[in-house]
Amino acid sequence: MSAVMMDSDARPVPSVSTRYRPPVPIDVHSTLGLIARGGDGPCFRRTPTGVWLTMRTPEGAATLHVGVWAAGEIAATAWGPGAEWAIDGVPALLGADDDWSGLDVSASPLLTEVLRRNPGLRLSRNRLVFEMLVPAVLEQKVTALEAWRAWRHLVRAHGEPAPGPAPEGMVVAPAAAAWRMIPSWEWHTAGVGPQRSETVVRASRLADAIERTIDEPPVEAARRLQSLPGIGVWTAAEVALRAHGDPDAVSVGDYHLASSVGQALTGSPVDDDAMLDLLTPWAGQRQRVLRLIGRSGIHKPRRGAKMTIQDHRRH
Repeated sequence: MSAVMMDSDARPVPSVSTRYRPPVPIDVHSTLGLIARGGDGPCFRRTPTGVWLTMRTPEGAATLHVGVWAAGEIAATAWGPGAEWAIDGVPALLGADDDWSGLDVSASPLLTEVLRRNPGLRLSRNRLVFEMLVPAVLEQKVTALEAWRAWRHLVRAHGEPAPGPAPEGMVVAPAAAAWRMIPSWEWHTAGVGPQRSETVVRASRLADAIERTIDEPPVEAARRLQSLPGIGVWTAAEVALRAHGDPDAVSVGDYHLASSVGQALTGSPVDDDAMLDLLTPWAGQRQRVLRLIGRSGIHKPRRGAKMTIQDHRRH
């Protein structure tokens, strides 16, 4: 269904809408929450009516609003040149192809209870590989706070206003060519060092090939991503779980993940090797188990040295 709204300059802004009834109830906020970088920001916003997202689709910029209409039916509306593409992807975005029926967590009372309390949790597949790659690179070897601050700064400075009636301040992330044009001083101002900025710029030159990995199995897509300098196992997994909806992605090398998994499954933090051993019974579905652990609220003990947060912004 299509409609027309007016922007602030009284120009028509066409919109495309759909109603989607998933086979099982979907928790929209929890399912889409992994796409957010640090919660609400320029490309992701939660409101009482649902979730707003911006995206740089193959057809152009788009704003998408996803909300629950009635009796579990999903109402979605998109604006901008990429509106049709965004609407076509709503089922995948909400985990239409993500089947949890074969996940057996009966050996873990904790996971069994978390699954019972979160029946609407699904793995999202947003199909935007390059757009998921850039913030993953920015998150390499720094605190989440630093990475999210850099992402917001760069997107607001070099993106474009979200089409349609998006909440104030929402922006569509820069196109690949725009990332290449960011001057070195601005990367520095955003707190992004040369290694990460150069990785983003290199990837931007191959953005079309990177986007084509969406048609490949997640394992092959991750392998191809890792062939690029500056992109390792952790970064590829962070992309695959969001863009490809990879049910088995594990972000090995994450600063917190192994400890949180160990704390949840054994009561004590563990290292990466031990984490992989603990997850072995769920091979093929390890990301689903990790999402349940994330929903449990269990984290590694808050003690020990913390990473120093650097501030490179001009004063």
